[in-house]
Amino acid sequence: QVQLVESGGGLVQAGGSLRLSCAASRRTFSNYVMYAMGWFRQAPGKGRQFLATISGSGETYYPDSVKGRFTISRDNAKNTVDLQMNSLLPEDTAVYYCAAKRGYYSGSYYYLENDYDYWGQGTQVTVSS
Repeated sequence: QVQLVESGGGLVQAGGSLRLSCAASRRTFSNYVMYAMGWFRQAPGKGRQFLATISGSGETYYPDSVKGRFTISRDNAKNTVDLQMNSLLPEDTAVYYCAAKRGYYSGSYYYLENDYDYWGQGTQVTVSS
């Protein structure tokens, strides 16, 4: 069981940057269990869109829509996962969610919503023109 809490959302001007953070309630990397972490977003009237994922050992994957603008990172000692977002656009406006997938291999990561076991409550990101 793990609880996730996102923070760092807010209002930013187009072209600006935000750094989101996700804090987990327990260790997300150990000798016994590893959590792949992901970031998704959901705009009004749309489903959740995959943004980034990182394995327990730090391998990352991004869709083309955000590659080069967004960067996911994790600190396994602090049990935190961040999403650095640069060159933000109005179409990036959405609620951003942190997610965790329990696994047993540090090199595994996931990019499908249904693969994830735990979700945070979300944090609003609004990008103005």
